[in-house]
Amino acid sequence: MLENKTYIQSFCTIQNNEIILNGESIFKSDSDLFSDFSKKAYQNFDINYPKFFKMDNLSKLAFLAAELLLKNEIDESKENNIALVFANKSSSLDTDVKYQNSISDKENYFPSPAVFVYTLPNICIGEISIKHQLKSENSFFIFDAFHSEFMTNYANVLLHTKKAEKVLFGWVEYYNEEYKAFLYLVANEGKTEHNKEIIENLYNK
Repeated sequence: MLENKTYIQSFCTIQNNEIILNGESIFKSDSDLFSDFSKKAYQNFDINYPKFFKMDNLSKLAFLAAELLLKNEIDESKENNIALVFANKSSSLDTDVKYQNSISDKENYFPSPAVFVYTLPNICIGEISIKHQLKSENSFFIFDAFHSEFMTNYANVLLHTKKAEKVLFGWVEYYNEEYKAFLYLVANEGKTEHNKEIIENLYNK
């Protein structure tokens, strides 16, 4: 592994109807459904991106966390080389099940193109890339659990080989109303060192 240090510039966690940015709770809701919670969060942060309402829940979850981390990072006057690398356990299973239900009943056979388009987990990366006009490196991995060592090493390689100027990394899991997003922005400069132990500590808070 390369020895040069990298640093966490900011991080965001979304779970249990709450959004925490850099360790501070910035939004809470008593909504029973994620769809209601995400809509309220969207309105609270005055986000202007109508396509949000057409996204599946996994994409909404990733989009909200990414929006809070990237809104002050994007320079519209240039091409922003911010890589996106996400992972989860359930892939796009929540949407896969909904799509399967739309085609399994022969008496009510109605496959929805709007649902089908989200039957890949990396579509959430596409939504974020479109919103922020990112043409950078991106990947989506499936693991049994949050894999801090892999994520740390991958970020370091991307930064040290200059494949990216910054990397937005994280875990974005959504299935059957159980959800958690933990995204963090990594760069070659900063105050909080980016390593396996610190990432695990932030993830488990």
